[in-house]
Amino acid sequence: MTQVVRPEIDALRARAEAGHANAQVNLGIMYDIGRGVPQDYVEAVRWFRLAADQGHASAQVNLGAMYTNGQGVPEDHAEAVRWFRLAADQGNANAQFNLGARYTTGQGVPQDDAEAVRSFRLAADQGLAAAQVNLGVRCQTGQGVPQDYVQAHMWFNLAASRLTGEGRDGTVEARDRIADVMTPTQIAEAERLAHEWDEAHPREP
Repeated sequence: MTQVVRPEIDALRARAEAGHANAQVNLGIMYDIGRGVPQDYVEAVRWFRLAADQGHASAQVNLGAMYTNGQGVPEDHAEAVRWFRLAADQGNANAQFNLGARYTTGQGVPQDDAEAVRSFRLAADQGLAAAQVNLGVRCQTGQGVPQDYVQAHMWFNLAASRLTGEGRDGTVEARDRIADVMTPTQIAEAERLAHEWDEAHPREP
């Protein structure tokens, strides 16, 4: 990890104190992980909140995570959901995924499989592999969506192409297990749909 030197921190703090949301988020992250400054969750929350109040989606996600984990603030799942929702409404994929997870477990919101699927799909359509995996599982099991092995295979395939290491291995295994109960025609259709999805959603270089 690159060493953070004092002048860089001072310059970042000056921008954050001047109200620059990106600088506030970056300073909050530094306090969150203790990089270049002593770790201080309360300070992290303070800077995340300043940026979140300006509508900065990543800050809203980070603030939601602090409320989820009770770091720098009392644990409050309803408040976490409020911040995740604000970011999700701006199209932030991580926030959409987090909302899907909340609807899955019923933390901070009523448990709702259909809403979980809706949130996971929004994030999956932005290429977030974790959401694609969750959506694949939902299509496989028929939770919150009609059971559809072709769709499940497609989402697992797309997620596997974006993951590495154990995450990729586990997703490939899930895809291959579901392929065992599919016909060759269904598998071909799933692969065609995955290819079409990739063509319609080019990745950023």
